[in-house]
Amino acid sequence: MKKKGRVGSSFDDFLKEDGIYEEVTARAIKRVIARQLDALMRENHLTKTMLAKRMQTSRAQLDRLLDPDNESVTLGTLTRAAHAVGRRLRLELI
Repeated sequence: MKKKGRVGSSFDDFLKEDGIYEEVTARAIKRVIARQLDALMRENHLTKTMLAKRMQTSRAQLDRLLDPDNESVTLGTLTRAAHAVGRRLRLELI
């Protein structure tokens, strides 16, 4: 019997070869953060208006943060959002 194993390169290698690895990775991270914030808002019974007020920002800024396709979010905004839902932001370079 043949042993099943990996054939070919990894998906990461494919993305790197196409030159889109960083873009795809950044978009995936942003989507995860947006989904986590949305879940924490529901868990804490927070509306967008309430969260924006806790973050001391506008509702429009919060909408940009929660939009998975909008990648123009600052670390400051992410940190304020994390604190507003009782969490902390942790970044690491790997």
